[in-house]
Amino acid sequence: MSKRDELIAKYASDLKDKCGVKPDMDLLTKVTIGCGPSIYNADAATVSSSDESELATVKKNFLIKKLGLKDSSDLDKAIDSVMETYGKSNRNKYRAVVYYLLTKHFKKESVY
Repeated sequence: MSKRDELIAKYASDLKDKCGVKPDMDLLTKVTIGCGPSIYNADAATVSSSDESELATVKKNFLIKKLGLKDSSDLDKAIDSVMETYGKSNRNKYRAVVYYLLTKHFKKESVY
């Protein structure tokens, strides 16, 4: 099992256990691959829900650039909603899981 496969299994487990979501493994794999090498870097692999600049980066680089959404307050609400679903007290919020949940939220699976 490759390192990426191990991480995808970990992300699927987080989706099931922490978010109560049954993951679409095909989409989760594509989102994980889309994150690139950042998934192997401990700091870059997670999203801090308390760091405003990090949430702004998720909004700008993922929601606007990658998913092609227009900047609006809906994007901030979606990020808040995803962080709430993942559990604000949960320290390790994996970037791939956050991106997966946002992709599902906006029904943008076609991007992948």
